[in-house]
Amino acid sequence: MNIKNNIHKISQNLPPGCELVAVSKTKSASLIQEAYDAGQRHFGENKVQELVPKYEALPKDICWHMIGHLQSNKVKYIVPFVHLIHAIDSERLLAEVDKQAAKVKRTVSCLLQVHIAREETKFGFSIDELKTFLRSNQCADYKNIRIAGLMGMATLTDDSAQVSNEFKTLHDAFAELRSESLSSNAAMEILSMGMSGDYSLAVAQGSTMIRVGSAIFGDRN
Repeated sequence: MNIKNNIHKISQNLPPGCELVAVSKTKSASLIQEAYDAGQRHFGENKVQELVPKYEALPKDICWHMIGHLQSNKVKYIVPFVHLIHAIDSERLLAEVDKQAAKVKRTVSCLLQVHIAREETKFGFSIDELKTFLRSNQCADYKNIRIAGLMGMATLTDDSAQVSNEFKTLHDAFAELRSESLSSNAAMEILSMGMSGDYSLAVAQGSTMIRVGSAIFGDRN
C-alpha cells in the first residue's frame, strides 16, 4: 500500500472542482501524517471521540470534515475547529450546531444529508422535506451556520444502475435548488456523494466532493 500513489491515482481522475476527502476513521495519526505529507489536506472522520484528538495532534491547516452521524450532545466538541459537517440530518441538529457555533463566535459550514438509499438505516431529509425546508427560508433564522450544499449515500448494492439513479436523484435536487433564490446563509455549492466503492458513479452524476477511505489507506481493521 502506497498512500501517496493512491491519492495521486484518485485525484488525477477527478474532474476540475471535485474535492477529495480522505476518510481517516480508525487510521492512526502517523498514517494521516503520511497522507498530509503527500499533499492531502481534507480529512473525514465519523466519530467525535476520534476527531478531536486527531485535530489536537496533527497540523492545524488540515480541513477536518465530520462525515458520520452526529449526536447533538457532541456538537460542542467540534464546532471550534471543524471545516465542514456533512451529515446534518434534521433541523434539530442544525439548531444545535447554530447554538454551539454562536458560543465560540464561528460560522460553521454544513451540508444537509438527504436520504436517497433504499435502506431504512440511512439518515437524512427526504427530497420533499429538503425542498420545503430550504424554500421556507427557515434556515435564515440560524445566524451561525452556513448551508453549503447537500450530502447523500447510495444503497450498498452491486447494482450500479440503481446507485447511479440514486446519485442522479440527489444531483437533480441539488441543481434545482441551485437555480433558486435561497436565504443568504444557504447556497448549493457542494454536492458530497461517492465513497471508495462508488465514487466513479457519483462523479459521473455530478458529485463535487467524494469521501474515500479504503482506496487510500487500505481496508480497515
